[in-house]
Amino acid sequence: MPNKPRNTPFRPPAPDSRRSRGKRPAETALEAEAEVEVRAKPAPRRAASPSPDGGKRLRHQEAPGKPERLQKLLAQSGLGSRREMEELISAGRVQINGETAQLGQSASPGDRVKVNGRLVGLKCSNRVPRVLIYHKPEGEIVSRDDPDHRPSVFTSLPRLSGARWVAVGRLDFNTSGLLLFTTSGELANRLMHPRYNLVREYAVRLLGDLPEDAKQRLLAGIELEDGPAQFATFQEAGGEGANRWYRVSLFEGRNREVRRMFEAVGVTVSRLMRVRYGPFSLPPNLKRGKTLELDARDVEKLLTDFNMEVPVATKSPTRSPRKAR
Repeated sequence: MPNKPRNTPFRPPAPDSRRSRGKRPAETALEAEAEVEVRAKPAPRRAASPSPDGGKRLRHQEAPGKPERLQKLLAQSGLGSRREMEELISAGRVQINGETAQLGQSASPGDRVKVNGRLVGLKCSNRVPRVLIYHKPEGEIVSRDDPDHRPSVFTSLPRLSGARWVAVGRLDFNTSGLLLFTTSGELANRLMHPRYNLVREYAVRLLGDLPEDAKQRLLAGIELEDGPAQFATFQEAGGEGANRWYRVSLFEGRNREVRRMFEAVGVTVSRLMRVRYGPFSLPPNLKRGKTLELDARDVEKLLTDFNMEVPVATKSPTRSPRKAR
């Protein structure tokens, strides 16, 4: 697959100039450069439909999904990748209708399925998975279980019923910027898999000067404790004195990799912000701590780009996109 799938280009509205007041020119320029390549429009208001029971709204009743492999349904429900679900089933940690599930067994969304003794709601493939872009601020951890009880990114996401959000990669506690979430474990796994070679681009502010030989070492490759690492691109992005900015990119996402690479050449990162992940760029009008959901058509295009089956919807052909929250 190409590094950058061709989604229909979309340029969000320019950010309110009032939000630029008080920011350093370099920071404003960096945020203004980012643009998202997915359609995301405000959701139109839908009028309530009259009903026989006093004019109350009726929820749309979806047609029951056809039986599918259990590991596929579990992955679609956001519980992990299909391979991880196969391992759980093989270990006897999945039950279906009160009996231990077998690898390759089929299931339907109406079946009672428990994983590690916990009841889960199956998501059938006639529903397009949801995908969110989140502008992570510093001071949040990408985990649901933190022994230090630090703020979690998951508390800022829309609530789900019968599914859960799966993070596509991670950003460390002191790193901000673009973070992707989806309800499909299989899609999340493909977005993170090394064979798809998706670029990660960061805006980096360094303390002090960066010698030219250090820059060349970072581009040529350096040795870290967990293996070699190198930047694919390295560009100056403005600033002066102790607040000089750079744009760097690489094709993997190891723990604190960007910070460790600069530390290896004797330079300290004072601020780190991810501005791009594969085909997605951080929208300039998306505030910190807010989310933006992809339109269903863009999700379908994403599934096609990753050679995944596009669900046949039983409702309308597209789902209305959601506003930034």
